[in-house]
Parts: sequence; structure tokens; C-alpha cells
Amino acid sequence: MFFSPFLAIRYLTPKRTFMSIITVISILGVALGVWAMIVVISVFTGYGERIKESILGFEPHIVIDNGSIMKDWFDLCEEVKKVKGIEAVTPFVRGQVVMDFQGLRSAPLVRGILPPEGKELERMRSKLAKQPDPAVPNKMITKGEFDVSDPYSCVIGDGLAEGQGINVGDTVLLYSPRDIDAIMKSLDEIEGAKDEKDRKAGLNEIRQMTAPQEVTVKGIFDSGNWEVDSNVIFTNLETAQVLYSFGLDECHGIALRTEDAFRVDQYRDELYKILPQKYRALTWAQMNKMVFDAVAAERQAMFLILFIIMIVGSFGIMSTMITITVQKRTEIGLLKALGSREHQIAWVFLFQGMLVGLLGVICGFLIAEFTLHFRNEMSAWIGQVFHVDIFAAEIYKVDGGLPAKQTPRDLSIIMASAFTCCTLAALIPALIAAFLQPAKALRSQ
Repeated sequence: MFFSPFLAIRYLTPKRTFMSIITVISILGVALGVWAMIVVISVFTGYGERIKESILGFEPHIVIDNGSIMKDWFDLCEEVKKVKGIEAVTPFVRGQVVMDFQGLRSAPLVRGILPPEGKELERMRSKLAKQPDPAVPNKMITKGEFDVSDPYSCVIGDGLAEGQGINVGDTVLLYSPRDIDAIMKSLDEIEGAKDEKDRKAGLNEIRQMTAPQEVTVKGIFDSGNWEVDSNVIFTNLETAQVLYSFGLDECHGIALRTEDAFRVDQYRDELYKILPQKYRALTWAQMNKMVFDAVAAERQAMFLILFIIMIVGSFGIMSTMITITVQKRTEIGLLKALGSREHQIAWVFLFQGMLVGLLGVICGFLIAEFTLHFRNEMSAWIGQVFHVDIFAAEIYKVDGGLPAKQTPRDLSIIMASAFTCCTLAALIPALIAAFLQPAKALRSQ
């Protein structure tokens, strides 16, 4: 019963021969393929999860808008709050502004919202950036408070703050780009003015339009998403309405936070039952579909590319098995002369290939686990030695080092596919050995 596995193990037992070296190389080839597949797929999975965490932790789960300016948002907000599962509701005004701080100008996106309360306020506070406490060593304190309670306060991202040297308590000036059209129109009117009085009135009107909105930085946040942290400034809803010349009953949309971000499709269906036909509800998955699709496509492409490496490793097993088959022709002839059946001979070499594949898969898995555990230390060492930033936050838009996440499904697919390749690679040499003629095998000796 154990005839085939016994011989397979005997043939694999190291004897300090050239075949032992080839076998070890075959195992290493499989191990490297499994190692590369596990590490790369884990990093891509972790990257996708890191993006998802940054979105779900900071961005609204659902946005209601009509593709234009919403009016009379108050009544609609009250209706939306009645939907079960909706935790927070706030109208928002969102758009680009010009920010000036001590002569340094940038063009961030302003988000005017109502001051958060309760759980929503605690969640936003948890996103505040931290810094060492000068009074207490090894203690971290938050950079200010998430406070947009008045029209003269704001909270900005840490990337934006570092880029322009802004600290908590500083005052920044916000200019609205929407005033440009009005300014050009006023200039045309001034040129056509018939007397000095009309020209002075037009100039005074331009001065009023170009007057900046002064806001004080009350806090600095760190969402974990570099693009948000370096490009977003939160203000009171009224401040953003003034910057965009909106009335107090006008906004761009309504942002919602839900109890379960992964059930947003159900909440969206409930919202459509009460929303007027002119409104639409977009989930976080729909708003970021291009990002997630890009990560998924890259992940699948890398799996296919690395699987080719795995196939190359399996060819190493095939060549090893063929070499062993040629070397053992006499023994195969003797076994068949003594009455061994074809399937028994085939299983000897098939078991040998399966054992090599199994050892390679196990070694690759252990090396991959070691690599993933020390991935940040390794990437830092590579960066210092070769001056290469493996995972630059400004490129990949997330902070926190090299991400990685393993799932049982991914590990099962990688290890099963690798083992299957090795088994199929050993099948051809096994069949060659099984159908070898005993007389020819013994004559060749």
C-alpha cells in the first residue's frame, strides 16, 4: 500500500549527489514563486483596505445631490434623519478657494459643514493629528480641536499645514474664485462709466468682492489619506456659503454617515423611497469606483504575472523528475520485471514531484510570513541603501508605511495553484517512467 510513497521518499533523501542539488534548486524555485505571490498579493490587498479605511473613516458614506445647487435643504435633512441607520446628516458646500498665509498661496478644496455633534464630533476628533507633548516626555497630544462652530474658524489637513508652515491659532485668508466673473463684469461697467462718481462706485464694489474671509485655524487633522490631508480645509457652512455667494438655504449636497458602511446599498434604497425624483444618492463605493477598480485590476495583473513565475518553477520540477527518471531506468526495469504495475511506478515519481512542490510551498509561505512581518524594516533598509522610496505616501495617497493584509481565500488560492502546478509538472515524467519497457530499461544498463 505504501510502496510508491516509500520509494519516492527514498529517492528524495539527500545523498550528497548532483541530483540532491537539483532537487534543492527545484524546491527553492517553487518557494520563491510562492513567496513573491503571497507578498505582492498581500500588499495589494492591504493597500486597497488602507484606502477603504481612509475613505470610510473620514468621507461621507452617502451623498445626496441634484447635480446643481440645492435649495431648502433643511426640510430634506429632517426627512433623511428619520431613515433608520442614518447616524449623521449635514449639508455641505464644496469647492476650490485660494488660501493665503503670509504671502504663500495655494488652492485647496473648502468643505463647509455644520458643526458636528455627538458621535460624529468624537469621530472627527479622533482624526486630529498628534504631536509630542513638550511638557511630558513620550506623550502625544492632538493638534487643536475639530472646531468649526463659528464662521471665523477652520480645520486643515496636516499636509497642507506642513506645506505652508501653518500652526494652530494662525489666521489664513480665503478668496473665492467665483468672484472673478463678477469682477470682470464690474470692470466692463467701469470702463463704460460716464462720470467719476460711477467709476468710484464700481471700484468700491470690486473692493467689497475681493475682500478675503479671515479664518483662524482651530485644529489640524490627519485622515490617513495624503491627498485629503494636503488639499482639504473644513469651515463652517456659513463661511463656505459666503465664499460662494450662496444664500443660507443653499448648498451643494447633503452628506450622510451610516451605522454600517457596508450596508450603504440598503440605506440608499430606503432613501430613494423618500427623496424627490430630481435627487440622487451616491454611496462611497460609487464615488470612489475608479480607485477601487484600478487597485483590483493591478492586483489581478500582478497575480497573473507572478503565476508565470510559478509555472517556470514547476518546469524546474519537471526537468528534475525527467533526469531522475533517466537515472533510475534500470531500477524501473527491475520493478516492472518483479511485477510492479504502471500506476505504481507512476505514483513513485508523481509523489516525488508532489513532495517537492509541498516543501516548496511550505518554505515559500514561511519566507513570505517573515517578509511581511518585517516589511517596514526591510523597505526602510532598502530605501537607505539604494535611495529608493518603496512606498511613497505622496504617490500612493495613504500613510502608515507599507500596507499588507492576508486573507484565507488568497492564501488558499496561491498555495493550491502552486501545488497543482508542481503536481502537473511531475505528471509527464511519471507517465514516461510508467510506460517504460522493462527489457529496454534493463538492456540500457
